[in-house]
Amino acid sequence: MKAKLNLMAGSAGDEGVNSEINVIPLVDVMLVMLIIFMITIPVVVKSVPLTLPVANNIQTETTPENITLAIDTNGNFYWNDEYIATSEELFERLAEVAVIVPQPEVHIRADKDVRFEFVGRVMYNLQRASIIKVGFITNPELR
Repeated sequence: MKAKLNLMAGSAGDEGVNSEINVIPLVDVMLVMLIIFMITIPVVVKSVPLTLPVANNIQTETTPENITLAIDTNGNFYWNDEYIATSEELFERLAEVAVIVPQPEVHIRADKDVRFEFVGRVMYNLQRASIIKVGFITNPELR
């Protein structure tokens, strides 16, 4: 009976359960995994021995600047903000640009209230001059 009392007295003298996390086994496992990965990575990264061809550097083509044709509400034409008096003058400039290789893009900026007749004249001159790349510039709709 005295042994039971000593056991009980001994357990009552403990300060309680040890609630600290023992990180030593975690560190051991992580170090072992690190060593395993360090050993296996050179094995995985094998490469096939190849003799690669020698490439010649080709000069890159620079694309010419885009041309902006603006049409205001009165039907006046503007070549990159420069006023063009007649439709024939517009055609002459377009014909000069059409022979450039690579051909520049022509962007049409027309006022929303312009009559289609003036846009049609520009399109007709673009077709006559054999301009291939044509785009219309608009403002995106706000939502």
